[in-house]
Amino acid sequence: MSGCEGDSPMMHIARPEDVPGAFQSAWNAHDMAAFGALFHGNATFVNRFATYVRGVDAIVALHRGIHETIYKDSTLENELIEVDQIADGVAIVHFWSRLTTGISHPAGPHQVDTLILAVVTQSHSAWRIQAVENVTLTNPRTGDVVLRV
Repeated sequence: MSGCEGDSPMMHIARPEDVPGAFQSAWNAHDMAAFGALFHGNATFVNRFATYVRGVDAIVALHRGIHETIYKDSTLENELIEVDQIADGVAIVHFWSRLTTGISHPAGPHQVDTLILAVVTQSHSAWRIQAVENVTLTNPRTGDVVLRV
C-alpha cells in the first residue's frame, strides 16, 4: 500500500486543520485505501489500547480487521481542538474523537471518547500524518470510560 503516498482526491489535506475531517471521512466510509492515504509511508500509529505500529501498511492492517467486523457500522465524530505550527511544513494537531459503535460490536452500541494527537508534515502541496497517538478518556481512579460533555 505504499502507493498511498500519492494524492487521493477524496483525502487531500490542504491544511493541518483539515486532518480531523479527513480522518473522520475515511473512517466513516470504512475505506482503508482512503484511510491509508492520510499517512506518510513511514508514519507511526499508537491506538487507544497502546498498540504501536510503523508504516502505512501496518496502520491499515491494524484497522482493516476491525472495520470488517466489530466497527463495520461504527462512526467517528471529530472536533478540532488546536493546531500548533511548530516549523515550516510541520504542525501538531489535537482533536477530540467520539467513536459510536453499532450492533456489530460485541458490547452493542455505545460511545467512546478519545483525544488524538497527530503530527503532520507538508510534502508538495498536501499534508500527511507522520504520527498519531490516540488516548481513551478514562477516570484514573476507577478506569471507567469518561465521555466528554
